[in-house]
Formats: sequence, C-alpha cells, structure tokens
Amino acid sequence: MMKKITIKEITRIGIMTAAVYVASAFLQISIPTAIDNTRLHMGNVMCLLAGFLLGPLQGGLAAGMGSMLFDLTNPAYIISAPFTFVFKFAMAWICGKIAGGSAGQGLKKRYILGAAAGAFAYVILYLAKSFIEHRFIYGFPLEAVLLTVSQKAIVSSINAVVAVIVAAPLGLALRPAIRKIMA
Repeated sequence: MMKKITIKEITRIGIMTAAVYVASAFLQISIPTAIDNTRLHMGNVMCLLAGFLLGPLQGGLAAGMGSMLFDLTNPAYIISAPFTFVFKFAMAWICGKIAGGSAGQGLKKRYILGAAAGAFAYVILYLAKSFIEHRFIYGFPLEAVLLTVSQKAIVSSINAVVAVIVAAPLGLALRPAIRKIMA
C-alpha cells in the first residue's frame, strides 16, 4: 500500500525546491562554450543537500523540481527542463540513498560517498545528453561537439567538487536540527 504524503512533507519539499531554484538562478556565473554555454553555480549544492535532508525520494523531487523551474524560467535552458528534472532527481536520489540510515559509524563517510556518487552521476548524465544533443540532434561537427563537451566537463567537474565539499559538511551540521523538525 502506498504511503500518503503529509502537508509537513510537502512543505519540506517546497522549501528545498525553492532553495535549489534560488541557488541555481542567483548564485551562478555563465561561461560560453564553443557551441552554447555552461555555468558555475551553487544549485548542485542544494540538490545534494535535499538528498541528505529529505531522503532519496523527497530530496529527488525537490532537486528535480527546483532545477526544472530554473530551466523553465530561462529561455536558454527551457528545452532541457525534462532532462534536468530526471538528472537532478537522480543526483539527489543517489546521494540520499547512500547517505541515508542511522547516525553512528560511517555517517561522515556515507555523506561524502553519497555526495560524490550523486554529483558524479549527474556529470555523466549531463555530458552524455550534451554530446547526443549536439552531435546527433543538431548535427554539429564532431570537433565542435568534443570541444564543447570537454569545456562542460571541466566546469561540471568543478561544480561537482564544490557541491561535495560544501554539501557534505553542511548536511552533517544540519542533520540533527532537521531530524528534530521531522520527528
């Protein structure tokens, strides 16, 4: 039987959705590439934090919806919104799944591994989508696509490393307070 979602849970998802959106929209630096552009941003920090604080499913929903809202409000990214939802959901879901469980032995390790696995999965999904889109849908020359994907790989890797470095300790610090609120 399916568990009903409570108003409290919907509220937590909404708050984290807003945090993901704000971090994606307002804490960013746009970087042009050979074909389009990419960004350094803090949205991935909030996506991982959503996975830590809300768990895989609810964190995934918050990460996916907040990131998708950013795409839907930005003409440069609007066409990517469905992919963004799925990719960011996966990022937070993986993070929350690995980091979840009770406190105690290995909690810090699980947080770091969860954040790294979620961030890495997102980078792979994002780069694969970029390659397929630019090469096979738009038909750009392979050299231009490889140049763009390599530029995006550098920026996405920086985003991933920053997200892990910031989100894991922040998640650990917020964990006790969030556990109290969620009880």
